[in-house]
Amino acid sequence: MGNRPSEAFKPRFEGFAARVRASFARQRAMALIGAMLTDVRPGYCAIALTPHEDVTQQHGYVHAGIVAAIVDSAGGYAGYTLFPEESSVLTVEYKLNLLAPAQGERIVAEGFVVKPGRTLAITRGEVHAEHDGKRTLVAIMQQTLMVMHGKRDDAGAG
Repeated sequence: MGNRPSEAFKPRFEGFAARVRASFARQRAMALIGAMLTDVRPGYCAIALTPHEDVTQQHGYVHAGIVAAIVDSAGGYAGYTLFPEESSVLTVEYKLNLLAPAQGERIVAEGFVVKPGRTLAITRGEVHAEHDGKRTLVAIMQQTLMVMHGKRDDAGAG
């Protein structure tokens, strides 16, 4: 698993990054937990979270459900960067392996497109905990996304 997005991916239209940022801004769940979109490139997305008491479980680690939420969104938005303009994204499934406790100064979820497709796209995700300048891999994900053709995700906004 690398940490760099493939430079081979080309977005379908110029406004792909603005569309991702606008969609992320409408995600109330991400706002609720304090997650922030930190990077968007073709086939790649990063979301960061500064751990706080409201997202922890009984041992003080960031809850697995929160880890899952941010990497699901990172993978989804990585795929969305390559979707057609008049479409939206929906997760069909994902598998998450938790490798270490999510604790540190910052938790970073990165989504990477593995294979874009007309109807389904496959992504993978990595979640790292950052502490004292070191990164620890805490989770990996594999995800399937559906391209929702003709259904913009801002259709009900306004």
